[in-house]
This record gives sequence, C-alpha cells and structure tokens, in this order.
Amino acid sequence: MNSSQLTDRIASSHGLGKPEAKKIIESVLDAIIEAAMAGEEVSLHGFGKFKVKATAAREGRNPATGAVMTIKAGKKLAFVPGKTLKDRLVA
Repeated sequence: MNSSQLTDRIASSHGLGKPEAKKIIESVLDAIIEAAMAGEEVSLHGFGKFKVKATAAREGRNPATGAVMTIKAGKKLAFVPGKTLKDRLVA
C-alpha cells in the first residue's frame, strides 16, 4: 500500500474527501516525526511504539574500494510492534 492508497482508504472509511484525509495522515506523521526529533517515544496502543535508538560509531568498508572507514555514531527511528499487532499477524 502506498500513501495514495492509504489516503483513499481513510477517505472512504470515514466519509471524507481525499484532501481532508491526506491532511490528517500528514499531521499524524508530522507529530511522530516531531516527537522523534525531540527524542520522545510514540506509543500507539494496539499497534506499537516508535522510538529513537542511538547507534555507536563503527568500522566499515567502502564497497567500491574495500578501504576501511569509520561510520559515525548516529540515531535511527525504530518500530516495535505491539502485542495486538503481533497476534493479528500470526492468526
């Protein structure tokens, strides 16, 4: 499913126009992004959690040359599915 299909599904299931559904989806995603930028965890009951995880600096190799290089420490956004979602995927 892509964002256009998601917009269509939200619009039809809630009796909204596509522009309104798109605004709602964008505002939800913006809220998640803003929380992640602030280092906050976003927990959606029954769905899962989005949280920022720190990654340590590490050594890697340039795939083109094979030269050893240092990969900087950073942050990544991780998703941990909730129990309800896990149970529904297995069933």
